[in-house]
Amino acid sequence: MAEQPTTGGTAAEDPPSGTRVRKGPGRVLIGVYVLFAIAASARAGVQIATKFSDAPVAYLLSAFAALVYLVAAVGLSVGGPVGRRIAYTCCTVELVGVLGIGTASLAISAAFPDETVWSGYGSGYGFIPLVLPVLGLLWLRRTRARR
Repeated sequence: MAEQPTTGGTAAEDPPSGTRVRKGPGRVLIGVYVLFAIAASARAGVQIATKFSDAPVAYLLSAFAALVYLVAAVGLSVGGPVGRRIAYTCCTVELVGVLGIGTASLAISAAFPDETVWSGYGSGYGFIPLVLPVLGLLWLRRTRARR
């Protein structure tokens, strides 16, 4: 029986990094990012449509968070060098955003008359916005190409 050639990995058990990122826990990660993209965009959409003048910065930050979640999900889904770079950038922006907005929303609460997705480090979403980028970055690191 002829041996099947592998595509990129060193063995059949070690698929190329572009597909490894989408396997196993990577699928769950992508699903959570899609779920958060939907939740954050729905929340921001309703807030922007119904009461934008109450807290425009907070609502636009929620819309920005939704966009970051969506692009991160796409980057993780695409995989490969470009997808990984996109996902890495989104996870980094997300982590900086949730730490920055989380801190600002606690330190200068008057500047945030209404919550964003990242307010209080994502407390309104069970702190998942704080944990999600860390998990994303760890997963990208774990599935990077071996040299």
